[in-house]
Amino acid sequence: MTTYFTEKTFRFLRGLARNNERAWFQAHRDDYERHLREPMLQLIADLAPDLAEISPHFRAEPRKVGGSLFRIQRDTRFANDKQPYKTWAAARLFHARARDVHAPTFYFHIDTNGGYAGGGLWRPEPATLRRVREFMVDNPDAWTRATRSAAFRRDLELGGDSLVRPPRGFPADHPLIDDLRRKDFVASRGFGPDAVLGPTLKAEILRGVRGTAPLVDYLCAALDLEF
Repeated sequence: MTTYFTEKTFRFLRGLARNNERAWFQAHRDDYERHLREPMLQLIADLAPDLAEISPHFRAEPRKVGGSLFRIQRDTRFANDKQPYKTWAAARLFHARARDVHAPTFYFHIDTNGGYAGGGLWRPEPATLRRVREFMVDNPDAWTRATRSAAFRRDLELGGDSLVRPPRGFPADHPLIDDLRRKDFVASRGFGPDAVLGPTLKAEILRGVRGTAPLVDYLCAALDLEF
């Protein structure tokens, strides 16, 4: 098994958290490349064969720009927090049609406190959100199987935001009303900092991806996407 990150990765992230400014980042860009971006790209590449076995329609693309890896630069245009850099690293293992439609994705995140991995649909636009809710009403048993199995409840947690009231057009007494109120359909499992620095990191991420595959499959079906 391969180890991707070291204490030097955490040292860089902690330093960035204390000195979140462009001058510091530029002075430590070599550390970013060597200890964070390059191992992240290698990890993404190593996940690709396993991801293809889970679904041939999802992609792990180890490119510096435009692939699975999220940029370390923050979008601060509409944020109160104007710090320019993220103090974590993350990647999306995206659907082949993600550039055409808002599709479900698999995702993993690491930082100095550990990380998490999972999948789902985050912040869908209103039309997409309504399609998922309508599909849930028409296919409640499949949703329950995807999100209520013993393995799911043991290893994963549904997350995201929900409406306070039932969505318009859906009955308040529906058996799945708590899920119909969701604005995000995501689940994940966490792991600690020892896993980030250890040889089991890829296995930890794949555990989250495999665990959420039934949820992602369900969401793909709701949106007429292949899985």
